[in-house]
Amino acid sequence: MFPTPTSKVESNTAAYENTPLVKPTGFREYDARWLFGSELNLMGAQALGMGIGTFMHERGVGSDIVVGHDYRSYSLSIKLALTQGLMAAGCRVHDIGLALSPMAYFAQFELDVPAVAMVTASHNDNGWTGVKMGTERPLTFGPDEIGRLKEIVLTGSFKFGQGSYDFVPNFGERYIAGLVEGHKLSRKVKVVAACGNGTAGLFAPRILQAIGCEVVPLDCDLDWNFPRYNPNPEDMKMLHALADAVRESGADVGLAFDGDGDRCGVVDNEGHEIFADKIGVMLARDLSKIHENPQFVVDVKSTGLFMTDPVLVENGVKVDYWKTGHSYIKRRVNELHALAGFEKSGHFFFNAPIGRGYDDGAVAAIAICEMLDRNPGRSMAELLRDLPMTWQSPTMSPHCDDEKKYDVIDRATEHFQMLANKGEKIAGQAVKELITVNGVRIHLEDGTWGLVRASSNKPELVVVVESPTSEENMRAIFAEIDGFLSQQPEVGEYNQKI
Repeated sequence: MFPTPTSKVESNTAAYENTPLVKPTGFREYDARWLFGSELNLMGAQALGMGIGTFMHERGVGSDIVVGHDYRSYSLSIKLALTQGLMAAGCRVHDIGLALSPMAYFAQFELDVPAVAMVTASHNDNGWTGVKMGTERPLTFGPDEIGRLKEIVLTGSFKFGQGSYDFVPNFGERYIAGLVEGHKLSRKVKVVAACGNGTAGLFAPRILQAIGCEVVPLDCDLDWNFPRYNPNPEDMKMLHALADAVRESGADVGLAFDGDGDRCGVVDNEGHEIFADKIGVMLARDLSKIHENPQFVVDVKSTGLFMTDPVLVENGVKVDYWKTGHSYIKRRVNELHALAGFEKSGHFFFNAPIGRGYDDGAVAAIAICEMLDRNPGRSMAELLRDLPMTWQSPTMSPHCDDEKKYDVIDRATEHFQMLANKGEKIAGQAVKELITVNGVRIHLEDGTWGLVRASSNKPELVVVVESPTSEENMRAIFAEIDGFLSQQPEVGEYNQKI
């Protein structure tokens, strides 16, 4: 027997020590995120482990599961509580220790284990925790799986059994060896590797050195206080620090890795930040010279160049715009047998022969370095300047409570659909198309577009805008979206803004 989880219990009480706390909103679209202590306690982590084990038995995938944890002051304790729950549900747990999320995915193949549960807050600020889960490698949970898991956990519908535990020593060495096998640059590429004092600092510099890079480490010593900035390659503070280091060192490229190593951000040799969707266009250009008529998948936050770039058109590239979210893109890449998938957030998904279909910042870093190696006469900045010019915003996120954000997006979608149906202009232009697969993406007649959607893993909205014609038009479409959001009382301050 185990107590049924509750959504609220006061800390520093006897009840808190004897009651599993699991806030329902922590179950997101494709993974789980909670504020540790106030939304999830250790008994709640036990309940989650029991729920995952029960789900595995329902799906008939066997009892073996890989677990790992990122570098936070509390992640190990959460993983051990989760492990106790998994074992109570009859799971055979293979613990790879301190790890990156893609290292845990790699372990599913290396150890021939079907399931994974990686304890990580990813790029979220300290205080957050979460779990990335999957039972069908290389895929991770989507809404259906998360919905069923939520039902099992919150109702306490657990099935118990006899489990076991095995710690896998030195698994990081196997991960590094597996990634670098068959990769060796023909020339020295100088790289600044920025890890924000997160877990990637243990692995990314060594992987880059092993393929022949000269590595300049930046904030690679582990420090769970993240003293300079949060390890998030979409955060301009991290990218600006990386840009300064690139200029100071004369590096060929700067690469930024997030807290659990499944994303990669890029700065060129001149110190200019390159958003990940533009890197995706550059990689698609490079790979489409090697692989005939390749298929790519990109998320709805990504640049319109995937459809209009003349080199991609000439090379017969096929592109599918899909829902934002690592589980959505990962699944779509595998469904379409795409060569790769790209997200503006910095998730890169490479299928065979480059990768195994899941997102790994180090695999993306290798692909970027090999792109430079195949273009010895061109710098990163020159390869970027080869792309048609667009004016593009970073990802901007105004606060909006989890319980309210989807209602706000529904209203935004209705609002812009109403304007389009009436033939009214937005930002002074006619509306060419509305894409509503994930929020609402407004396309105007000159190619300018703007997106607003609900964040899948934080109490935020997401706003991105781009124009192929002018900065003025980019700012105009943002003003339209921001103008609507500013009238919604549920919407708070932005994390950053153009």
